[in-house]
Amino acid sequence: MSAPITTSAQTAEPLLDVAGLHVEFPGHERAAVEAVAFTLAAGETLALVGASGSGKSVTARAIAQLDPEARYVGSVRFAGEELIGASQATLRRIRGEGVGMVFQEPLSALNPLHAIGRQIGETLALHAGITGKALRHAVIELLGRVHLNDAERVLGAYPHQLSGGQRQRVLIAMALACRPRVLIADEPTTALDAHLRVQILQLLKRIAADDGMGLLLISHDLVMVRGFADRVAVMCDGRIVESGPACDVFEAPSHAATRALLAVRQARLAQPVAPGAPAALCVTGVCCDYTHQPGIFKRPQTVRALAPADFDLARGETLGVVGESGSGKTTLALAVLRLTREGHGQIVLGAGEREAVRFDRLSGAALRDARSRMQVVLQDPFSSLSPRMTVAEIVEEGLLVHRPELGPDLRRQAAIDVLAEVGLGTDVLERYPHSFSGGQRQRIAIARALILSPEVLVLDEPTSALDAHIGLQVLKLLAELQRRHGLSYVLITHDLAVVRALAHRVIVLQSGEVVERGTVESVFTSPEHPYTRQLLAAAQYLPAA
Repeated sequence: MSAPITTSAQTAEPLLDVAGLHVEFPGHERAAVEAVAFTLAAGETLALVGASGSGKSVTARAIAQLDPEARYVGSVRFAGEELIGASQATLRRIRGEGVGMVFQEPLSALNPLHAIGRQIGETLALHAGITGKALRHAVIELLGRVHLNDAERVLGAYPHQLSGGQRQRVLIAMALACRPRVLIADEPTTALDAHLRVQILQLLKRIAADDGMGLLLISHDLVMVRGFADRVAVMCDGRIVESGPACDVFEAPSHAATRALLAVRQARLAQPVAPGAPAALCVTGVCCDYTHQPGIFKRPQTVRALAPADFDLARGETLGVVGESGSGKTTLALAVLRLTREGHGQIVLGAGEREAVRFDRLSGAALRDARSRMQVVLQDPFSSLSPRMTVAEIVEEGLLVHRPELGPDLRRQAAIDVLAEVGLGTDVLERYPHSFSGGQRQRIAIARALILSPEVLVLDEPTSALDAHIGLQVLKLLAELQRRHGLSYVLITHDLAVVRALAHRVIVLQSGEVVERGTVESVFTSPEHPYTRQLLAAAQYLPAA
């Protein structure tokens, strides 16, 4: 990782001056944000950090007053102009031209029905009045600024055709279209791997330095912003509880909330595997080749997404599978779960206490029955839970397939019991997924898998959609369930903090190949492969090369 760029404030007069800011929403007894105050100067980066619900995003949105139902009290001055109580015409002028915003989830923030070129062009046409060839040239120039050099392809692409890092760069390009003086980046790296996180943060920092722009960086990851922020403000329960130069906050945190954020990345929850523990899963030569059709008159091409990989998993053990986006992590999970036809290799399930089966040879009813022994918890609980089903229906669904002899009363009692195991009560049974927080939804997803008493759980990025504090709660739950039931986990993640917390052994994937394997302790302290060292340095577990 290259050395982080640091730039001090360039002017004494702040671009942004927030004082005594209160934000209240109808129907809520207490304010979402109380007495918040901070300044941001040109060329300066201020990181606003805190757990979910601390008020970070509400504060950021309050600057441009993006929540029309909210009641704002206090002062927000942009370049000396008061925005609280300003007219809609003034706010429309400020949004984009004065204050740009990069939202958290690019796939949700971008319109899936419009090509990227059109979406960026709309911003330029609206605020700058550019049309025709000049508009196309301006869009290509913006894409170049955010290092999307394949501009012709990106212009005609739709959001789903781009990677997570590319979509994030598109959002940054849209926010920069009108050359704002303040850029607010709300969790711009949450769903990205460590390499891409560093790239995006370096890009934002460099653009802020080049343009003399104030950068307000919203994040729950206090460690990740360490090398990029000039100052840090920590929020808890709607208030700023600690602030100061980044080096001071990291070296001597004074508030418990700050210390808790720092402690999240140092957690170690994995319990030792019992000596002589039987095997739960043995994988040999699992690989995956996709056939790509480049055109009607061209021959199909075979693309190797995953080279032959081997691993074994003992009862009560967690194997971490790490690598950057596109390294083959999820492909490996899909192949082991037999959820892709292109996967091949030997998969032996339950080679210990329970009867061993060649999972790769099963088909039809036999394969369906064996699936109860190996379940999966997916990355985004909001997408993986049906919005049309109650929690009771979601959790009981597996029993309808695998235990059809159970009557309604027994199924309901099983659902109540498993929800209690994940820390949820009977009051959630008739509610729908949208009424829960991200952490609660992930607990429901775990309960849905756990109700079938599986031997192996494949955890595909189980905390990437959660902030660090809530993610740690989910990891503690998984560690306790493993201790209680002897579960074995295949942990797919790009977050090395998650591996450090939960895994016993780790394999590192690069471009579909296993480049390193070993215990968590040996890989984290003495990595052998250059790629592993790069990942650890990007996540700030090793000094930058």
